[in-house]
Amino acid sequence: MRSYGQFCPIAKAAELFCERWTALIIRDLASGATRFAQLRRGVPLASPTLLSRRLKELEQEGVIERRRSESGRSWTYHLTRAGEEFRPLLEALGVWGQRWSRRELKKHEQNLTLLMWALEASVRPSAFDGRRCVVQMTFPDQPKPCRDWWFLNEDARVELCFEDPGFDVDVYMSAALRDMILVYRGDLTMARAIAQDRVKVHGVGWARRSLSRWFVPSSFAHVKSQRPDARAA
Repeated sequence: MRSYGQFCPIAKAAELFCERWTALIIRDLASGATRFAQLRRGVPLASPTLLSRRLKELEQEGVIERRRSESGRSWTYHLTRAGEEFRPLLEALGVWGQRWSRRELKKHEQNLTLLMWALEASVRPSAFDGRRCVVQMTFPDQPKPCRDWWFLNEDARVELCFEDPGFDVDVYMSAALRDMILVYRGDLTMARAIAQDRVKVHGVGWARRSLSRWFVPSSFAHVKSQRPDARAA
């Protein structure tokens, strides 16, 4: 880590927290990721070597700890007490970003994989009252290999599937990637997106009726933009 050469506690904390990728790694650990592969999802532009180095640095600084997995063949990563104290900083950063950095999405910011992992962490599988429910989400504007995704909701758990899980689909959702990001980010409500035909939904009645309880937007979606150049979605 690069040093500011100061004894100021803000400078010392910034040396650690403001190192590239660190805040995102802590964000994902705080959200429940524990395995290396899960952490790679949140920082897809960071190489495995760089991610491994950051994790070692955070461990050396006492922010995270490694534990043997249940199988004993790999490691899991967890926030320590020091790492947990970063949570309010992450919350404040998220609120500030939602309030002051929201603008028209640029092409390189429309990350499909990141959206899908975020949805897997936020949706509410219990919304279907214990019934198994498969939600297929399709992005017609994306390349065919990554156009279709499935959420298998069962036993109050959800699993994001890259391939058809083999059960009947109960709800089909279709939208352009940008529109689904806007819904997740809070710029556009799901009801409005459906009414404007920007998100198309069809399927069996009981599953469709539960969709509004299942789909949970970002925890920062309620924060309104304060940018003077903010535009309605």
